[in-house]
Amino acid sequence: MSHSTTPENTHALTGTMKAALFYQPNDVRYEETPIPAIGPGELLIRVESALTCGTDVKCYRRGHPVLLKNFPSPFGHEFSGTVVQAQPTEAEPPRFQVGDRVVSANSAPCYQCFYCHKGQTNLCERLDLLNGAYAEYIRVPAQIARHNTYRLPDHLPFEIAAFSEPLAVCLHGLAQSRIEAGDHVAVMGLGPIGQLMVRAAKLKRAKVTAMARTPNKLALAQQFGQADQIVNLLEYENPEALRAAFTEQGRGFDVVIEAIGKPETWEKAVALVRKGGTVNLFGGCPGGSSVTFDTRRLHYDEITLVSSFHHTPRHFQAALELLGSGQVDPRPLISKTASMADFESALQQVEAGQAIKIALKNQ
Repeated sequence: MSHSTTPENTHALTGTMKAALFYQPNDVRYEETPIPAIGPGELLIRVESALTCGTDVKCYRRGHPVLLKNFPSPFGHEFSGTVVQAQPTEAEPPRFQVGDRVVSANSAPCYQCFYCHKGQTNLCERLDLLNGAYAEYIRVPAQIARHNTYRLPDHLPFEIAAFSEPLAVCLHGLAQSRIEAGDHVAVMGLGPIGQLMVRAAKLKRAKVTAMARTPNKLALAQQFGQADQIVNLLEYENPEALRAAFTEQGRGFDVVIEAIGKPETWEKAVALVRKGGTVNLFGGCPGGSSVTFDTRRLHYDEITLVSSFHHTPRHFQAALELLGSGQVDPRPLISKTASMADFESALQQVEAGQAIKIALKNQ
């Protein structure tokens, strides 16, 4: 059975566009490439705003075994935009119309595999991760168009909506950490993800201590995240001294979230948590690295270790709602706006610590 649809929804946009293409580490080119053709159930979106991301910086420097597969690969994954083409399927009309303002996640679960049936949709066996945000147009696969694409409230700017993906990652991480109101939570590392984590933990009515080595990031955690305490880690190399200075009776934090991704800070996170507490090893370490934990501490102090990967549609939708309601207003995290063509310079500025996030726009 076929469905009728408005002609403009299916009118193919042809020609070429400018897009960032990843050839190999340190070789990403902004060049002419065909506008993607879309199939049944898919969307073609004009990218109105894309955001730099720490993961993209890592990919730019050393590639990625999961995110980047076929080369040259489209690049970038945090974006929002306007639907310019929508294809129906045999069974369904398009969910979106040309002109709709939308945000898409960079993945969607299949809801058919072992992990989806277990409710662990972020670990879906068919999680095809979407790249291509650093471009004029991006093709959104049918699975994402159907399960993880959302219309924007009229008042929500594109660059704010593009925060849905990193905020969803944080909401999933907080859910894994099982934070309760009144818990004392430490967030180690205050890049964009750490900043969003601080703000989201405050919304759960936790007492939050933000930790970093950079004064401007600590100040931002107070201004944007509304952190209750800040700790310059350069001044507290000894975990016991830090616990004594910043936790009640020096017993340690209820929850420690490591958002840096280094083996030494994973180990330090375990040293900072209280007996019976939880450590979320949120920051991904380089492949092949290893850590050493005191088995006595893990066993007799009943330390719970959890880790978080990616996000779920539930958390993506919750993130968009927080952004739309203004409960999370990430504007202080946008250091500047730049042309999409300047994406490489933007990544380099983030890497050098000269910017938190840069919003990239098509001219």
